[in-house]
Amino acid sequence: MNISMFDILGPVMIGPSSSHTAGAQRLGKAMYNMISDKQLTAVHFMLHGSFHLTLRGHGTDRALVGGVLGMNSYDPQLKNSLEIAKEKGIDVSFEGSDLGDVHPNTVLIIARTADGQISSLMGSSVGGGNIEIIQINGTSAKFSGKYPAAIISHFDRLGIISHLTSILAINQINIATVLNSRDATGKNAVTMIETESPISEAVKQELESVPSVTSVITMGKIS
Repeated sequence: MNISMFDILGPVMIGPSSSHTAGAQRLGKAMYNMISDKQLTAVHFMLHGSFHLTLRGHGTDRALVGGVLGMNSYDPQLKNSLEIAKEKGIDVSFEGSDLGDVHPNTVLIIARTADGQISSLMGSSVGGGNIEIIQINGTSAKFSGKYPAAIISHFDRLGIISHLTSILAINQINIATVLNSRDATGKNAVTMIETESPISEAVKQELESVPSVTSVITMGKIS
């Protein structure tokens, strides 16, 4: 296993806790990456376990909102994120919630954009500023945010994963990880692909054009 100096020392950040501040910021930033081309109008945070208990004491609330606004963990404006969101007319709300058998530092983020679309993301802060995304728009997921990623919903068809990965290969996008899951019916599936370089809008559209694909969400590396 490769361990970097930053895994030991932790991230460069504003705030008292790598788990409750830097990790929270990165979870918020994951949502920002999902909707960054749209105008955010409201965001609701459902906080599980210690995330709820330490919400204001460790600045978890400001870190989450700062991330959703696109701020990095070392941004000095992170501490003003609640005020900045209010100035932008964004409705921000928090509630404690039991999200099930998940890590104690877990949040479900529900965002509404000006086009009326509602997006959701569930993720955990697992220590040292590291995160794990475990759900996207109600679909189970598993990725770290250390790489750009595509979350592809599709019908379960023979050869579909080969087709999707070949599109990335043709566009010279190297794959870091691939994870596929199917629902209980065996008819619908989700393939999550982490890549070593960002997936452009043109490549995203190419993936969306595959007949069996129903939706594609792309996310950049989460800083």
